[in-house]
Amino acid sequence: MKQEKRQGILFIIGAGFFFALMTFFVRLSGDLPTMEKAFFRNAVAAVVAAFLLIRAKEPFYAPKKSWGGLFMRSFCGTVGLICNFYAIDRLNIADANMLNKLSPFFAIIMSTFILKEKANKVEWGAVVLAFTGALLVIKPSFDIQFVYGLIGALGGLGAGIAYTYVRKLGKMGVKGPVIVLCFSLFSCVVTLPFFIIGYKPMSMTQFVCLMLAGVCAAGGQICIT
Repeated sequence: MKQEKRQGILFIIGAGFFFALMTFFVRLSGDLPTMEKAFFRNAVAAVVAAFLLIRAKEPFYAPKKSWGGLFMRSFCGTVGLICNFYAIDRLNIADANMLNKLSPFFAIIMSTFILKEKANKVEWGAVVLAFTGALLVIKPSFDIQFVYGLIGALGGLGAGIAYTYVRKLGKMGVKGPVIVLCFSLFSCVVTLPFFIIGYKPMSMTQFVCLMLAGVCAAGGQICIT
């Protein structure tokens, strides 16, 4: 059990590192539309997940009882991703990243309802401190930046719910790459129409940044899953 806990901690740290790099490359890709960035990010992640499944000779399969959980993980994850990318383009990158990192604290709250897991006093204290810090970042006002801050926090909520379902799906025996591939394909389908309608030509530098963002996102998703 201690060994599994240590591995879990290392994977969480790895996920944080990869997602931080993803945020950096998304911001570096410049003024491309949010949906265009989201599509490329997920397309690359889907390719990586598919490669891992093929290499491991694992079937793209999930038991029927897990389909609802896969949909919720994919839907909430997609909403969280789009909100996060929108906030990254409009807020200070540090603030956008901090708001997205509310996801573990939202996961603590949602695990009470979805997983029936009870948080202890220390964990609830951490939740209170996290949301107090978020208020300092959002700075409630009638300014447009406040709206962007709320969207960033919504991104954290979506990710938090998605991660809770990742844990539930893992308990059902769904393989990590299958979860990642389902989410990535779902997000591609959702963002594709917006990508086509609002397509904006990109430079080679922007294309490379989006490819790197996708690779880092895949690494982060695999670690968190």
